[in-house]
Amino acid sequence: MANVLKELATWLHDVFVKQFDTWILLGFVAQFFFSMRFVVQWVASEKAKRSVVPIAFWFFSLFGGSLLLIYAIQRQDPVFIAGQALGLFIYIRNLWLIANEHKAAMTKID
Repeated sequence: MANVLKELATWLHDVFVKQFDTWILLGFVAQFFFSMRFVVQWVASEKAKRSVVPIAFWFFSLFGGSLLLIYAIQRQDPVFIAGQALGLFIYIRNLWLIANEHKAAMTKID
């Protein structure tokens, strides 16, 4: 058991400390912003007492997803690249739909 714990400690050190560089830092920052979208969505839903997807969710998705895509490209991870690239189209499309909805609402007011 002690050997397993020692191997685990060595592995954790290699993964989280030994290879730490600017790209790893970018990856953590990107993951933070990407994860914040869920916090924003949760808080908005709790306030409304129903499921809500606020515009900030899509901006955090776009910003965090863009940074994660840059990180994935640098890491040359094809699965991560494909997943984040597809997500960016979805986030941009949702922001586009929201912008069009706001423009239409402003036109009705005038």
